Amino acid sequence: MAGDPVNINEFQELARQALPKMYYDYYTGGAEDEHTLRENVEAFQRITFQPRILVDVSNVDVSSSILGYNVSVPIMIAPTGMHKLAHPKGEMATARAAAACNTIMVLSFSSNCTIEEVASSCNAIRFYQLYAYQRRDVSAKLVQRAQQNGFKAIVLTADAPKSGRRERDIKNKMVVPKLKNLEGLLSVEVDSEGGSKFEAFTSRTRDPSLNWKDIGWLKSITTLPILIKGVLTAEDARMAVDVGAAGVIVSNHGARQLDYVPASISVLEEVVKAVDGRVPVLFDGGVRRGTDVFKALALGAQAVMIGRPVIYGLAAKGEHGARQVIEMLRNELELTMSLNGCRSIKDITRSYVRTEHERLRSSL
Repeated sequence: MAGDPVNINEFQELARQALPKMYYDYYTGGAEDEHTLRENVEAFQRITFQPRILVDVSNVDVSSSILGYNVSVPIMIAPTGMHKLAHPKGEMATARAAAACNTIMVLSFSSNCTIEEVASSCNAIRFYQLYAYQRRDVSAKLVQRAQQNGFKAIVLTADAPKSGRRERDIKNKMVVPKLKNLEGLLSVEVDSEGGSKFEAFTSRTRDPSLNWKDIGWLKSITTLPILIKGVLTAEDARMAVDVGAAGVIVSNHGARQLDYVPASISVLEEVVKAVDGRVPVLFDGGVRRGTDVFKALALGAQAVMIGRPVIYGLAAKGEHGARQVIEMLRNELELTMSLNGCRSIKDITRSYVRTEHERLRSSL
């Protein structure tokens, strides 16, 4: 590819060229038929704008706040695993990119760098992603380490009692790299009988009995706010609020768990209405353009999270590439706001977008 990439899709192509097939497939693949994987992106394309004209947009402010923390743009880095497969500096490079862009990174439980290494790599606001393990002492230890090292929130991934069937990983016999945060806590040695060793590891260690009552246990071991990630229905959104979650994250796990669930963007508004302003709603899934960010904000998200795009930047150009991806989306969002007639994030309201359902209803 000649010249610098000008959009996320071009970064993805650079990543494909740079990575071994096993690793590229691990990052880009979804569950089973990958229907939801495609829908996460394509559903955004069915939402259109209703821009306002003759608005003074000579000064557009894209800054915002998340859980009270000021950020330069409402774009966070989603928890994605094993960044050293993309670049030798791994999560430390990603953390520095987030810090340089003054935004928040959620560190994955399956990071190749330790909680302590990432915390000391730069000065920034970070959240920590948690899975519930069959051995609760392991989960508790990770939460304690995150809190001791200055992480500001716990993101409980609640949609993965077992690992989804990711057939690319099975075909590639995906191996389990060293998960340094689990050293001395859990063994990653598993017998997968020729399939995905990562899937075998997660199936052996995660706790499928996790339920709403366990949120009380998690709150008892930390003073950090708890965000629940994996919410796709109004019922679960209300339950999350009722059990004391500080926020919910609308997400289908990057389409890597249950195929044929809806695209995240198609259920965002349902969740926002159910929460009714009681806690922040964050969004994850399929964001590839600044226009996507605008659409999610218009439908009620306080911020969006990006996973694969950052990995593509990291694989293509290391820390600089990860930073470029965030800045690219920021610049696209600023332009989208200008062309829609919005001077600040708070100006982005529901009236600026029309969903597929609304278009079909108006044609009847």
